[in-house]
Amino acid sequence: MPSFARKNNLCSMAVAGAVALMVAVPAYASSHREAPFISGQSKLDGTDLYMFRSYEPGREAYVTLIANYIPFQDPQGGPNFYQFDQNGLYEIHVDNVGDAKEHLTFQFRFKSDTKKQTLKVGGKDVRIPLINSGTISAVNDAKLNVRETYTIDMVKEDRRRGTRTRLTNAAGGATEFDKPVDNIGDKTFGSATGYEAYANKHIYSVAIPGCASPAKVFVGQRKEPFYIAVGKIFDLFNLNPLGPEVNGNKNDLENKNVTSIAMEVPIACLATAGEPVIGAYTTASVRQGRLINPSPKGYNRASVEGGPWAQVSRVGMPLVNEVVIGIEDKDRFNSSKPSGDAQFLDYVTNPTLPALVQTLFPTAPAPTNFPRTDLVTVFLKGLEGLNQPKNVVPSEMLRLNTTTPVAVAAAQNPLGVAAGDKAGFPNGRRPGDDVTDLSLRVAMGALCTLTGAADTLKVGCKPSDAPAGGAALTDGVRKTAADFKTTFPYLNTPLPGNFNN
Repeated sequence: MPSFARKNNLCSMAVAGAVALMVAVPAYASSHREAPFISGQSKLDGTDLYMFRSYEPGREAYVTLIANYIPFQDPQGGPNFYQFDQNGLYEIHVDNVGDAKEHLTFQFRFKSDTKKQTLKVGGKDVRIPLINSGTISAVNDAKLNVRETYTIDMVKEDRRRGTRTRLTNAAGGATEFDKPVDNIGDKTFGSATGYEAYANKHIYSVAIPGCASPAKVFVGQRKEPFYIAVGKIFDLFNLNPLGPEVNGNKNDLENKNVTSIAMEVPIACLATAGEPVIGAYTTASVRQGRLINPSPKGYNRASVEGGPWAQVSRVGMPLVNEVVIGIEDKDRFNSSKPSGDAQFLDYVTNPTLPALVQTLFPTAPAPTNFPRTDLVTVFLKGLEGLNQPKNVVPSEMLRLNTTTPVAVAAAQNPLGVAAGDKAGFPNGRRPGDDVTDLSLRVAMGALCTLTGAADTLKVGCKPSDAPAGGAALTDGVRKTAADFKTTFPYLNTPLPGNFNN
């Protein structure tokens, strides 16, 4: 891997003229059920990570981080609906140095308790089988039978041995925060808009020691933001990736929900002096030991867990594990850290997806340059002059240049940097960015085409290496920033339980 750590000698002027043509890492969706172990642990399954400068008016000095978990949620998820694993540890890690190590981590732990609500039946008080006993409108509403709460720890430097601080509610100093129950249905929340009014009461202002301004935090269910023709893609690309239809296929995630951990943190509290680029990834971990309790007492107490933390999920750039990492190494990737990514280098330098596309679509020949230095640059280091740290250690994570001017929602292009919108993917990732189309194109060698014969972009290849590099590949599904909220937490109201698809 050291041979790939040499800095590209791409001057700022060259980047300014050519970066609008760039596209991103080889990935085709988010990270739902991407590895054998995690496919059976849905509460710990990280699906997507988003990171961007906030484009809500007046919040441009903040970075929004959203880590999504618990994939493929049907709105009709009762009677228990979807809760985080109270034996799990959910983390968002930030590398603000560029050395492939976390230097700031936000840790979330969850707790669920029943209120033991009862109904009088034949003279006896009998506990109800439902998560609520009536309409809900308030935080920790009296009619809510199960209360889910969480704490937030901020850890500086190493996630397990660093300095730890319990974060507090800026309004009152509490260290425990309520998570809203899922969108049970319109009757439960009074109207079709009732749930969003209820959920918004769970956006908290959080004090961070050393930060002049507080952060915002929201944890709760959202409508699945990712869009892709996932069924057709995994059916041997049972679609026409050569286009031309942008919305000719069904978004298979349109009728699903997901659960989000969203933070909006001042840039000044994330970026370090002299290094505006930050990297981020999210992980979930559980204790190594689990003892099943066949006769649990108390709500959600079916196991007793102990021992060191074992990481079981990892998400940075979209769908790296699902379509880049070999099936035998998927669980290994989920348990790894960016500092150990040298073990997965062959999957980047000699990717299998382009060869598969060529097999299925012979008119789209795969690139011939090996090793694929173009993918190493954008995948493991970021693009120099755009989102590459000065002293980058190659590793996989989502990277954002916090000095790139914000693009308001109306000015955002779903093709991001490739369409001249430098505030978009791969310079971070916003909800509307079409990472699927971008990733299809770069996998087939778009960088080799765009860099030109003189390799202006310094990606180590040339147009003749990628005959299909100029093709406008697509999965036929697209959304834009107009399809999402323009205020924190940006993702849309989850579909209600009474939704009938």
